[in-house]
Amino acid sequence: MQKTIYPGPVCGELTAPASKSYAQRAIAAVLLAGGRSELLHMGLCDDTRAAIGVARALGAEIAVVGTACTVSGGLEPRASTLHIGESGLATRLFTPIAALCSQPVTITGEGSILRRPVGMMTAPLEALGARVVTSDGYLPLTVTGPLRGGVAEVDGSLSSQFITGLLMALPLAAGDTTLHVDRLNSIPYIDMTLGVLAAFGIEVSHEEYRRFFIPGGQSYVPASYNIEGDWSGASCLLVAGAVAGEVTVTNLDTLSLQADRAILDALSAAGAEVVTERDRATVRRRGLRAFRFDATHCPDLFPALVALAAYCEGETVLTGTTRLTHKESDRAQTLAGEFGKLGVRVDISEPDTMRVTGGPVHGATAESHGDHRIAMALATAALGAGGPVTIGRAEVVNKSYDRFWDDLSRITDAKD
Repeated sequence: MQKTIYPGPVCGELTAPASKSYAQRAIAAVLLAGGRSELLHMGLCDDTRAAIGVARALGAEIAVVGTACTVSGGLEPRASTLHIGESGLATRLFTPIAALCSQPVTITGEGSILRRPVGMMTAPLEALGARVVTSDGYLPLTVTGPLRGGVAEVDGSLSSQFITGLLMALPLAAGDTTLHVDRLNSIPYIDMTLGVLAAFGIEVSHEEYRRFFIPGGQSYVPASYNIEGDWSGASCLLVAGAVAGEVTVTNLDTLSLQADRAILDALSAAGAEVVTERDRATVRRRGLRAFRFDATHCPDLFPALVALAAYCEGETVLTGTTRLTHKESDRAQTLAGEFGKLGVRVDISEPDTMRVTGGPVHGATAESHGDHRIAMALATAALGAGGPVTIGRAEVVNKSYDRFWDDLSRITDAKD
């Protein structure tokens, strides 16, 4: 579908969607825990629905009523094929979990996930006892376990998601495991994983995130677990306040381990007024200035940061662009092309660097490229533009934030 966003002021209070990053980790944990668990304040974006479907296929009984999810866990596969939709986290999280099973399990998906490489999982899984067959380094992938533990080396430079999957699966292996991790990025996401593991009774230790020690033979303990609000989804809402008025977002833990909480630092550096309380953040428009920001550990913030930088006087410098190649789109190229249609210069000619020159933002017809975060960032940028911005394939926001368009309309005088 197409969505047209008209420029104008924003004002209001919204509730952040549930974090799909926490939700998918928690769904994996309750699957692996025998007995009955409960997940509270769940959201049902496409990625979370995919994780629920995978957990059911692997043996969990799951009932969803409103925002509560009741789960009877136990890893007893009912299907030989797992469909993960377009979720990169589900792919890398549930592949090691499927590798705990002695029968072959095939992981497949749809859309952009079929173009995202998975070959980096092969060598570590095989070193730990599994057999892996990929489609020339892409999905579909078939894994046969069981994982037995041992020693493996993992490259953490492109994504921490596979490491999350290993950390969640290997406590159930028969033997102990040592993971040697090279060039780990997105460290906050690993902290999130360790927090979820601890909540379900699992012990993992590490040495400066370079070596992880995972005792085998552990058991997940059923628990009642609250899903945090999502700083990733909230980032564009908060930027909307900075460029077009005032926005308060509730259901946000301002002490959260989520990497994208760093949007508050970027907003402050840009000169926006930022006020935080324990469970909410308010951002108000002021004169915005160019800023420097390293998004290596929070690459999902790049689209929101470009929307913010478009309204900052001067040239904003963002680093960490090497993390953007294998997202739903090649996000660096997509941001440069689509924001260029709005008259915003985005220079990605330097390695690992993006330079955004602030200035007048024009109305235009733009395209999401099937990337939920691009669609939300374009909508945010439209709020202060010189004319309406029409976004193609706007329904893609359902991947992470299914009520985004409704929420945006609540704080604007949206006409479409």
